[in-house]
Amino acid sequence: MGRYVARRLLQMIPVFIGATLLIFLMVNVMGDPIAGLCGDRQCDPATAAQLRKEFGLDKPVVQQYLTYMGNVFTGDFGTAFNGQPVTELMASAFPVTIRLTIVAILFEIVIGITLGVVTGLRRGRPIDTSVLLITLVVISVPTFVTGLLLQLLLGVEWGWIKPSVSTDATFGELIVPGLVLASVSLAYVTRLTRTSIAENKRSDYVRTAIAKGLPRRRVVTKHLLRNSLIPVVTFIGTDIGALMGGAIVTERIFNIHGVGYQLYQGILRQNTQTVVGFVTVLVLVFLVANLLVDLLYAVLDPRIRYA
Repeated sequence: MGRYVARRLLQMIPVFIGATLLIFLMVNVMGDPIAGLCGDRQCDPATAAQLRKEFGLDKPVVQQYLTYMGNVFTGDFGTAFNGQPVTELMASAFPVTIRLTIVAILFEIVIGITLGVVTGLRRGRPIDTSVLLITLVVISVPTFVTGLLLQLLLGVEWGWIKPSVSTDATFGELIVPGLVLASVSLAYVTRLTRTSIAENKRSDYVRTAIAKGLPRRRVVTKHLLRNSLIPVVTFIGTDIGALMGGAIVTERIFNIHGVGYQLYQGILRQNTQTVVGFVTVLVLVFLVANLLVDLLYAVLDPRIRYA
């Protein structure tokens, strides 16, 4: 196991470098970030040259990237164009988005897996058909429509929640935004769990466990569910990074100042340091989440061993 983890960590290095280089190059072709610093009027040549020199934009892109990566390994993600260090923006944004992601993942695990198990064990029955139709509708409706609808009904019409989240962004305030963020993934988790349960229910090891006279609850939880959760864990593990980076729409609707909000502001203002810094951390989140998912395979299925 130790050698496997070491090998995976070594494999993450070129992936990290390649992903950050690609993002760095893509962000640097968005346009001239200096043009937006002087307001509506165009910067005079002397001011533009001074600003490019100050932010290191006068150097070749490859040299900018090497300088950036060297600073990253020392914990320096650069300075935003407003003079605020990117690390300060991260310190205020990431805790909010992490809380939002935790709420969303809990919805996926609790509701999605529960509905998937129930419908997988009752495949073809009315409850199975109803859940399939509901999840199909959820998948078909865009997230911004779901978010605006819940905000209008629960926040404006009925007054059950505040239409926008406060700056504290407590777990209680993030329940509805977390449900909106998790809605599509929750539907996929439900359908994926249902399919996996229905397929494994016909397996030999399940029939053997039933033939031995084991209680139905023990057969489902210890034998059927553990093996059926492997594809579900894979999806949820990769979805963690997607939820953190893809929360732009949800955070905009509920006025949540998290990672999605900062990315939106960075892209809107062509603030390359902010965008690249946040995406760099999100790449690390993706890589660590995938490693943890691979390690969980051995916990769920004892037959899986890493040399």
